[in-house]
Amino acid sequence: MTDLPAGADRLDLLRTFLRIVDAGSLSAAATQLGTTQPTVSRRLQALERQLGLRLLQRSTHGLQLTEDGQRCQRHAQRVIDEWESLQAELHGEAQVLRGRLRVMVPHAFGQAQLLPTMLDFLAWHPHLSLEWILEDHRPDFVAEGIDCAVRVGPVDEPRMVALPLAEVPRIVVASPSLADPAKVRTPEQAQALPWIALATYYRERLLLHDAHGRAHTLSIAPRLLTDNLFVVQRAAVAGLGAAVVSAWLVADDLAEGRLVQLLPQWQAPPLPVHLVFPAARQQPLRLRAFIDAMKEALPQLHGMRPAVR
Repeated sequence: MTDLPAGADRLDLLRTFLRIVDAGSLSAAATQLGTTQPTVSRRLQALERQLGLRLLQRSTHGLQLTEDGQRCQRHAQRVIDEWESLQAELHGEAQVLRGRLRVMVPHAFGQAQLLPTMLDFLAWHPHLSLEWILEDHRPDFVAEGIDCAVRVGPVDEPRMVALPLAEVPRIVVASPSLADPAKVRTPEQAQALPWIALATYYRERLLLHDAHGRAHTLSIAPRLLTDNLFVVQRAAVAGLGAAVVSAWLVADDLAEGRLVQLLPQWQAPPLPVHLVFPAARQQPLRLRAFIDAMKEALPQLHGMRPAVR
C-alpha cells in the first residue's frame, strides 16, 4: 500500500520539493510545474510522510527549510542529477546541462582571477545555475552541500580527489617608497625590511629559492599579519612593508609603478591550484563539464602557469 498521490513517483516528489524550494512558495511552484497548488501541497505532504520528517515550515518570511529540509535538498538534487545523467548516457543523448552547481573558491582568487572563467562557463551553459561561494576555509562537502572546491595550496585530505589545475608563482614586492630594488639585492638585505605576512602560508619564516636551486629562509617579524590577499596588496602599496604575493595579484601595480619587485632572481615556492571533490561521489555531467573548463582555462590565465604533474 502506498501513500503517494496518484500519478506521482518518488522522483516526482523530489522534483516537486526542489521546485518549491527554488520558487519560494507552493503557488509559484505550481505555476512553474503547470499544475495546481493543492497538487503541489499533496506531493510535499507525501514526501514528508515517506521520510518521516518535516521539510518546510511557514514563517512571516514565507516557506523556510528546516534543518532536515536542507539536508533533503542537497541529497534530492544529487539523486535527480544522477538519474538524469544515467538516462542521457543510456540513450546516447546530447546532454543539455541543467541544475545547480555549488562551488567554493578562495575569496580573492575566486573574485579576481577565476571570475572570467566562471562567467564564460555560464555563458556556454545557459540552463545551468551556479552558486559561487567565496570562502577561504576548507569545506565540509556533505554538510555544506558543496559539489567541488578550488583550493590554492597543498591538499592532503584523505578520501578527496585533488585534480591539479595550475600553479601560482609568488614574488617579493614592496612600494618604491619603502625599498629600492637596486639596493635590496640579497635575501639578507630584504630580511631587514618591515614585512607584511600572509598568515595562510607564512608568518615568521619565509622560504625563497633561486633558479639554481639554492634556498634561503627569511626570519621576519611582520608588522601586519592577515589571511586576505587584498589586504596584503593594499598594505604593500601603502608602503607598510615588503611581502611575498601571488604574481597575478600585483601585475597591474608593478606595471604602473605602485610596487616594485625585489630579488627578481628569488621566488617563494609556487602554490598549486587543485579542484577538489569527494572521491566516492559520482560526478554529474555538469560537474565534469566544469572540471574540463577549469583545466583548460586556468593555466592560460595571466600570472599562472601549468601545473607540474
